[in-house]
Amino acid sequence: MFIYEKSVVKADMDDLISRDIPFEKLKGKTVLVTGATGMLAYYFTLALMHLNIKKDYGIKVLALVRSKAKAEAKFAGFLEDENFEIIAQDVCTPIEYEGDINYIFHAAGAASPYFIKNDPTGIIAANTQGTVNILELARKKNIDNIVYPSTREIYGKVDDVDFVKETDMGTFDPLEARSCYPESKRMAETILKSYLVQYGIPFTVLRIAHSYGPGMIIGNDGRVMADFITNAVNSNDIVMKSDGLAERAFCYVTDAVAAIFLVMLKGENGEAYNLANETEPMAIRDVAQLISDLFPERNIKVVYEVATDTSGYCNYKRKGLDTSKLEALGWKPQVKLKDGLKSTVLSFD
Repeated sequence: MFIYEKSVVKADMDDLISRDIPFEKLKGKTVLVTGATGMLAYYFTLALMHLNIKKDYGIKVLALVRSKAKAEAKFAGFLEDENFEIIAQDVCTPIEYEGDINYIFHAAGAASPYFIKNDPTGIIAANTQGTVNILELARKKNIDNIVYPSTREIYGKVDDVDFVKETDMGTFDPLEARSCYPESKRMAETILKSYLVQYGIPFTVLRIAHSYGPGMIIGNDGRVMADFITNAVNSNDIVMKSDGLAERAFCYVTDAVAAIFLVMLKGENGEAYNLANETEPMAIRDVAQLISDLFPERNIKVVYEVATDTSGYCNYKRKGLDTSKLEALGWKPQVKLKDGLKSTVLSFD
């Protein structure tokens, strides 16, 4: 089944478009979404099409992807819609499009430990050359805004604070294997700022922490939540690769996408905004147990197989993100962890 047709996803879409976000700014506009099959970009794209279906907004949606076949499968119900178009190419090659483009959500690029271990140069290329290509395209268009999903990891190791603000900057070792990801994200932000200074191209940035939900990539991903959901979907025991005492705070996809829309439509040009749900920080072993408890009929146990190779994972002690700047735009997380976990697992059934 096309995921958009699933009841949990339809409920998410109705929730999203009912929020206090100035969606009317998107009427009749063209929105380019790069990396459109990734979770946040995918739900963002579904929301744009839902605005068309429910409110007749006439938004032209351009989904830029590397795999046309994968995109056709994920967007199966929209392929005949005149307001939806797939652009199949690598973001690291120059991008040409004849029509107008008003907004860009540039989300192309991998982030999982699997790709950090197996394709670090691809991560760097998407975040650097890919971002240059998007900006070169933007120079030819009448762009209202480019939104870039960065990461909390660009802060590195920040000392002497409990909650990291957008102006706090720490350190990380560029020779650590994982640094391909945050280092290239930092560079992407600098590229965006440079094009604003030199060419006046508008942008806003979100520094995102631990989002999850329907549409996420499961299987051989390597991130904690993706692995847990994979186990739950397959009714397998949840396998802990550590003692599980590390704390995380997870943000459900609708809350994250609502933030993306707010920053796109209300954010201050050239500014970055932290995005995280800090209302329910929890040890990952407790997250695993919560998933087990939510689905007793699946007989899922939490077991421990501590890994020896952790080179693809972030080692810093978690610091909270200060989201007051985002909240000033009118954002707050609305989905409880237990509800988001249940919806996520059921979306794969």
